[in-house]
Amino acid sequence: MSFPFIPTVALLALLLTLFYKYIIHPTFLSPLSRIPNAHWSSPISSLYILSHRLAQTDTPHIHHLHTLYGPIIRLAPSEISVNCVDGGLRTVYLRGMEKGNWYKNVFSNYGVEPMFAMSGHGEHSRRKRMVSGVYARSALSGSASLTRQTEILVKELRGRVRDEVAEDGKRGGQGIEFYDIFCAVTMDFVAGYIFGLKNGTKLLREEKEEGIQLFHDFKARQKYTFWSQECAALTRFLEKVGLKWLVVPSWVGEANVGLEDWLMGLVENARETRKVMDRDGLDKVAVEDVPTVYAQLEKALVKEKMKEDEARGVVEKEKKYEDVVGELKLDIASELLDHTLAGFDTSSITLTWLAWELSKPANATWQALLRAEISTLKGSLDAKAIDRLSILHAIVLETLRLHAAIPGQQPRITPEGYTTILGDPEIGTAYPNIPPGVRVQAHAYSLHRIPSVFPSPDSWLPERWLDPLSPSADPSDPSSYQLRSLHDPQKIEMLRHFWAFGSGGRMCVGSNLAILDMKATMVGLWGKFETEIVDDEGMVPNGGYMAEPLGVGTGGEKGIGGKYAVDGEGRKFLRLKVREVEG
Repeated sequence: MSFPFIPTVALLALLLTLFYKYIIHPTFLSPLSRIPNAHWSSPISSLYILSHRLAQTDTPHIHHLHTLYGPIIRLAPSEISVNCVDGGLRTVYLRGMEKGNWYKNVFSNYGVEPMFAMSGHGEHSRRKRMVSGVYARSALSGSASLTRQTEILVKELRGRVRDEVAEDGKRGGQGIEFYDIFCAVTMDFVAGYIFGLKNGTKLLREEKEEGIQLFHDFKARQKYTFWSQECAALTRFLEKVGLKWLVVPSWVGEANVGLEDWLMGLVENARETRKVMDRDGLDKVAVEDVPTVYAQLEKALVKEKMKEDEARGVVEKEKKYEDVVGELKLDIASELLDHTLAGFDTSSITLTWLAWELSKPANATWQALLRAEISTLKGSLDAKAIDRLSILHAIVLETLRLHAAIPGQQPRITPEGYTTILGDPEIGTAYPNIPPGVRVQAHAYSLHRIPSVFPSPDSWLPERWLDPLSPSADPSDPSSYQLRSLHDPQKIEMLRHFWAFGSGGRMCVGSNLAILDMKATMVGLWGKFETEIVDDEGMVPNGGYMAEPLGVGTGGEKGIGGKYAVDGEGRKFLRLKVREVEG
């Protein structure tokens, strides 16, 4: 029995068409076919790179591929990684490629996109203008609220460390877990500036155990974002048929709701404080309790909303300011949840790696120099004075370079309407005619490890940011060290490739606050204490989007592999021995 001729021909034609579309064209004829492949299967399948992302090993692996194949590599049929400034960062990020759905699938809160997840440049720019002023360097250094908050939190940090030292003595000197402490202090800093100190968190002193549980649950859920970001259609299908639990445990959704409920409480408290300020005057609220970011965002969003309503002719004459605030409650909460979580998470990761490097025996000289430099402040916590400390700044920059909190991909989509050229023609790595709809990304991890820009890229060397010592200089005197000039050719190249906070219009809006609270924490800690490593077995970096230390679990298992109970004795990241010093 033979098949009818016409259906057979039709089937053959269909198979040939599919073979051409999914095998021949992407492998040999696509503009991307000239780009070096990450794997032999990259032109026809995403499975290779997806397997690394699922295992959270993609960031160092892609860096390895760049060292083998150059600054432009093809990861998947319609996906490219770039590792250069000219023809890379400048093209992808400074010329305004859109973000796509990768961000909003995970970073939306309450069903509302915050600024970070917005794909369109227009809406992103409008939102950024609303809040960028309160995060500007000049605003932060001149903020009476932030100055007072810093004084209070540094005092609380020192008190927490002294308490931990006493407890550690009772345990026989097992060391103090510092990742949790850094999570607490950075959360208190960020939440204090956003919502006001009394409305924010009190994790350093009053809510220690609650804070540890919050941090652990927050981190444990992060690895499951893979499914919504990289396999969005599959995840939606599984959710529709009630099988999402096969890839994402049900507690992850519960944890997300819990975080949203927790943050909404901070928003409501900040709103009440703002009402007091409006009704009774600013002097009725302690300076440290002013909800700086909340008040600015609320005011700007209400103004925009009322203007939009008026333009549409739908303004209700009797609608009051508080009514509009109520309508915008989810927009406000979504934006501030993103600011809060991103602010504490990245800064705490950076400080943990910084403490690890600074507490190594090989870096004892740098710790001593830092302490001597901090002593020149004579107890002052003035932001401008702290910012002038060269050694401190070099240590922060070098830690952000080697241990960027977000070393992973920052994807963008090539624009509609024209093709794109990636790579640098001057060094023979240009690839023209990249079509619209291709996913392109850079990685801070790789940019920060280009040997021609950062010699000995895998070594922690704060001196690379400082002028060489003169022959007559005293190497033990912190005043002998000065930051390289902005006109120094090497520093120009390093800053061009420095990507800890991104670049372009979508650069991290809170970078100045992050730098300030990290520096204040360093002054608070190493201005009073010496640290040395007791146990750093858990200091193995996550190889995915973020670079938090994976830690060692209660039973010795490595990695944050699910929801787990607080166990201060069992879970280890970085345990330090601490000794208080004079000064």
